[in-house]
Amino acid sequence: MEEQIFEQRTDLSALNDAVNSIRSEIKKIIVGQDEMVKLIITALLADGHVLIEGVPGVAKTLTAKLVAKSVNVGFSRIQFTPDLMPSDVLGTPVFNPKEASFEFKKGPVFSNIVLVDEINRAPAKTQSALLEIMEERQATVDGKTFLMASPFMVLATQNPVEQEGTYRLPEAQLDRFLFKILVPYPNETEELAILSQFHNMGNTTAMDMIQPALQGEQVVALRKQIKMQIIEEKLLQFIAKLIHQTRNHKSIYLGASPRASLAIMNASKAMAAMSGRDFVTPEDILAVVPSVLRHRIILSPDKEMEGITEDDVIKQIIQGMDVPR
Repeated sequence: MEEQIFEQRTDLSALNDAVNSIRSEIKKIIVGQDEMVKLIITALLADGHVLIEGVPGVAKTLTAKLVAKSVNVGFSRIQFTPDLMPSDVLGTPVFNPKEASFEFKKGPVFSNIVLVDEINRAPAKTQSALLEIMEERQATVDGKTFLMASPFMVLATQNPVEQEGTYRLPEAQLDRFLFKILVPYPNETEELAILSQFHNMGNTTAMDMIQPALQGEQVVALRKQIKMQIIEEKLLQFIAKLIHQTRNHKSIYLGASPRASLAIMNASKAMAAMSGRDFVTPEDILAVVPSVLRHRIILSPDKEMEGITEDDVIKQIIQGMDVPR
């Protein structure tokens, strides 16, 4: 029994080394934004997708590209626009005159890490092309089902300010993202560091400075390892109670789904593994709760009018609960 625990912890130290390598690679370019980088890596290990929201110019797309570059897997980028069609994402059947038949030409979504830039720019028809892919890791085109490569992850960005010519993501689509990460402006010190860093880079591009720290097979193996993390019954009860509170809170019009409770459990397991532990603590759960829930709850109209945010209500719920120790 002791030998098994020792082996598992050795694996977690290897995971820790990989995570630290990815972070150090990204820090060559990105100043600050540690929380965003940590959550993206957590989602990668927890087999989840990420929605990154922030105003233009805060390195949302760049960070997503750097994370993809630090993992040695396939990467593709899709720029969502109002005239984008589902076939531009999924692919389309092409007639082969030699065979006198149609062959399916795969679209850019058939990759390992897919960056969907400005996801709310495309209409619902195109957004919905991602629904099956994100949940079931497969795409059905012309009655045929095509499996996605493993590992697979969608990183999507959106701008919360400019709403002209955008199409709000429906709740069913938002629910498929493990995390919604809010990216703030850098502070003055960080802004100065950004200027210095890019000045010192000279003619070297950001992508040239990044070296892969993980292989695709390692990501798949680490995901299996993380699913075996230990989580006590009292912590599962705490997650269930927390989700139940969102469905019965006076400030919330629509509460979180069972997918949210699974997301908290899986993300907290990954967070624990990144800290070198083979068991989940309450701190791991509290660290992921805001990012898991903020896009899954809808506030009542009167609370929105008061300027209260989803994060404020999540904080209220946690403060009113007994956190297990």
